Amino acid sequence: MYSRYLNLSSLISRSKSLFTKVTMAKFCPNLSFLFTEKPFLERYGLAKQAGFKVVESGFPLGFSIEQVSEARSAAGIQQVLLNIFTGDTSKGELGFAAIPGKEKEFRDSLDLTINYAKALGATKIHVMSGKIDGEVTSRHDETFESNIRYAADILEKNNIVGLLEPINKYSVPNYYMNSFPKAISLIEKINKPSIRLQFDIFHIQQIQGDIKHTLDSVKKYIGHVQIAQVPDRNEPDTLGEVNFHYIFKILQDAGYNDWIGLEYKPAKETVQGLKWIKEYGYQL
Repeated sequence: MYSRYLNLSSLISRSKSLFTKVTMAKFCPNLSFLFTEKPFLERYGLAKQAGFKVVESGFPLGFSIEQVSEARSAAGIQQVLLNIFTGDTSKGELGFAAIPGKEKEFRDSLDLTINYAKALGATKIHVMSGKIDGEVTSRHDETFESNIRYAADILEKNNIVGLLEPINKYSVPNYYMNSFPKAISLIEKINKPSIRLQFDIFHIQQIQGDIKHTLDSVKKYIGHVQIAQVPDRNEPDTLGEVNFHYIFKILQDAGYNDWIGLEYKPAKETVQGLKWIKEYGYQL
């Protein structure tokens, strides 16, 4: 009887271990990258059909609040994150936070994005800094700090977290926020829960590498995580520089249990590429 009890206990223990494994990571597709086989508004429904419970996206340029909100509601899916309105991307605009003389544009873009986020139920906004022509000067630094301080107060009042994300120079040359020390320094200086770090594995590997030690040093500031293989920005199981089995383990060890954004470009078709989730031992 005692040995049978031990066997049963062992089975329960293994089952609990498996349950912990398959439920540890919570994945949400970025609709600006995944399901691009269909127009943007249809991607909410496609994400739901694929089994996702939550999505994130860039700013839905060209669509009204009503259109996007209706598409999300009709799909019966939640949205956790939205990128700030970037301006005219055809002119190279990618946010205004670090651009001297564009303070009004920044504040207007923040107000607009908050309105969209609240309609969508999103509680996180990626605040983009913009690209700098020429050398970065103290004026850019001062403008960025002033704008982020302003944003911190507005976001806090609306129960939304603003995220600062360092972006690598290969993907976006001349982007102001291209350094983890720069982001962390400002987050510490502002010292408000409404300003956090967006920890994107794709970008950190190309900015500085050393993912494990960097994670250990910044984990208390992380407000969101995103992933993609390096350097081609495809699924985690494609050929590249990063071992995502290890990445998911160290994220778990660091205590991160929030959503992990899938901000990658499917190598082929989106749903076909999602096979990696089950192969890695997880489920939606």
